[in-house]
Amino acid sequence: MSPAFALAKTEEGFFDLAAVKGQARLYGKDGGLSDLWLYNDRLPGPQIRVKRGERVRVRFTNNLDEPTSVHWHGIRIDNAMDGVAGLTQPPVAPGESFDYDFVVPDAGTFWYHAHNMSWNQVPRGLAGALIVEDDEQSFHPECDITLILNDWRLDENGILETASFGAMHDFAHAGRLGNWLTINGASMPDIALKKDRWHRLRLINASTARILDLAPARFGAQIVGLDGQAFDTAREVEGTVQLAPAQRMDLVLRPQETGKLPFEMMTGKPFTFANFVVSETESEDLPLVLPPPNRLPEPDLSSPWELPLVMAGGAMGGMQSMMRHGVEMDMRQMMSEGLFWAFNGVAGMEDDPMFSAKRGDTILLESRNDTAFPHAIHLHGHHFRVIERDGTKLENPDWRDTFTSQPRETVKIAFVADNPGKWLIHCHMLGHAASGMMTWFEVS
Repeated sequence: MSPAFALAKTEEGFFDLAAVKGQARLYGKDGGLSDLWLYNDRLPGPQIRVKRGERVRVRFTNNLDEPTSVHWHGIRIDNAMDGVAGLTQPPVAPGESFDYDFVVPDAGTFWYHAHNMSWNQVPRGLAGALIVEDDEQSFHPECDITLILNDWRLDENGILETASFGAMHDFAHAGRLGNWLTINGASMPDIALKKDRWHRLRLINASTARILDLAPARFGAQIVGLDGQAFDTAREVEGTVQLAPAQRMDLVLRPQETGKLPFEMMTGKPFTFANFVVSETESEDLPLVLPPPNRLPEPDLSSPWELPLVMAGGAMGGMQSMMRHGVEMDMRQMMSEGLFWAFNGVAGMEDDPMFSAKRGDTILLESRNDTAFPHAIHLHGHHFRVIERDGTKLENPDWRDTFTSQPRETVKIAFVADNPGKWLIHCHMLGHAASGMMTWFEVS
């Protein structure tokens, strides 16, 4: 079930990656062919699998009709390689190429996706997994399984519905929510597991706006990492766990019986969107060895630089005006320009950063969600600890690169600004980012 590892190295040592137009059936054999945009004509894009500390060289070619770029999500990367069109690089024009060349400092589950007009390009299929292996392989290769979860909006023929791309109603509400889920591009797949064998499941939510409510305990799994960062110990979690767009979750499980285990979406009535199929195996089991946590710079909470990140706007948000390039805009002006959301009263990217930090500064962001909808806020180039929600310090202040914020919730995150360059902060409900919920900061 893992996405095919299909990147061929050139003589110069580059992997070739191309954005192309292609087709796939999203609703299984009963659905029609959807017109998609794909990496190397695959859904999802080919899995890139490397070792911690390895140099990654990707020669990306754009064979689409519009500019695009590739963002390497969750990697603490050199700024020039971050792939944000208009901030860290010019977009790659149709027919042009760009060489991405960077070192991966952390082991874990990461991914890559388009980052120019991403509200339009990602939900057409431009995403793939980037897996950075630990120094020691702890699982049999067939038991280290990557699962890319996608939420699609299909019409009555099971074909991707494209007329509503960029719909203002979606932008102003919860985002472009779909009506069908796939795993690794497949509809209702069977995921092969082995009895009495430890497995690692790497879940990636590549949806445009859908928060997935999952219940690992219902199929015997424990959580061992989030957003590419490993825990010290495996955690039993009862009830549901939310996996927001762009977030990742690593699970371990050791099935005790053969047969089928449903993989369910827990929003409302449980809905099975895949099955784990457990079969016998003759090979020897490996003991469970958890990967060592990555070494990330620990924020100094004794004297951080405290900054607000206030989310406002959207339908039912009650926002009457916002700033854009130093000019106050009323509701009518905002809507005419397709702007519905703001950080700290400012809609969209400005010429000046939200803040400029010196390398090594500890930043404490207090985010407040003054909107009627949840948001998934992503910081580029850094990982942060989620330390507090609504005034309560968290028992596990986990490392994340994307955090979920519920309506009216206040969340405190802390990180060390140790990666020089210009870095994006945005909502990963991609329509929200496109309509104002995006800013940037600088590390000197």
